[in-house]
Amino acid sequence: MTKPKRELLRDDVNGKVAGVCAGVADYFGWETWLVRLVTVSAVFLGVGWFVPALYIAGWMVLEKKSVVAAKRSSSGVAAAEEPSVEVKTRVWQRGEPPKQALQHLANRYNSLELRLQDMERHVTSSRFQLNREFNNL
Repeated sequence: MTKPKRELLRDDVNGKVAGVCAGVADYFGWETWLVRLVTVSAVFLGVGWFVPALYIAGWMVLEKKSVVAAKRSSSGVAAAEEPSVEVKTRVWQRGEPPKQALQHLANRYNSLELRLQDMERHVTSSRFQLNREFNNL
């Protein structure tokens, strides 16, 4: 099984200034706050003009994530209905803590269970059977 190809994009939805740090965090699977902290620390701790120059270059070169998503949806590439739950195992990783992920999955399961109960109630009702008989005429 091969991993899907990942692209380095600016995340204009979750970004604060231009979305470069949010895009880098998304690409590497890290928390956005950590990438921002490292970037600001590098600027203040004397890396000099290199980090701002990289940020501006990323701003100019990288494509926006929303634009790429719009292109994919218009070209017929189907997007996932609901994103999968990612559980973080380390502090710097992106995702939900285990307890929150379990609660999220329990809520999704409960909503699916309610939808299934509604469908079963509808299919087993006499009105459904009557409508089906009329449609068969």
